[in-house]
Amino acid sequence: MSEDRKILGKKGEDLAAAYLKEKQGYKILHRNYRCVLGEMDIIAKDRDVLSFVEVKTRGSAKFGIPQESVNKRKQHQLSKVALEFINRYKVHHAKARFDVVAVYLLPNEERVELIKDAFELTLR
Repeated sequence: MSEDRKILGKKGEDLAAAYLKEKQGYKILHRNYRCVLGEMDIIAKDRDVLSFVEVKTRGSAKFGIPQESVNKRKQHQLSKVALEFINRYKVHHAKARFDVVAVYLLPNEERVELIKDAFELTLR
């Protein structure tokens, strides 16, 4: 990954975390949670729901809308990370969902869009 893409991604994740906390009332539990199965951008609580959040940032419309890149393969990988987290922290009783935050960092606009319950747990 190029340095420019890393910077863009980090800025998008920072904006997403601030948006979730300040505008949506989420409590951020972990950022960039890593395990042997992969990484989850943000793990947060939205009232009584454990939210596993994937952040996708775009600096242009050239590659489509951000949430389109959370395809079935990515959903499967995120599902495995979420299950590992649930097992590690023994939060089997918690309600959980997957959210996607689409961040647009366009030349004339910065916009953050939350897609709650964006996809379901997928094990195949």
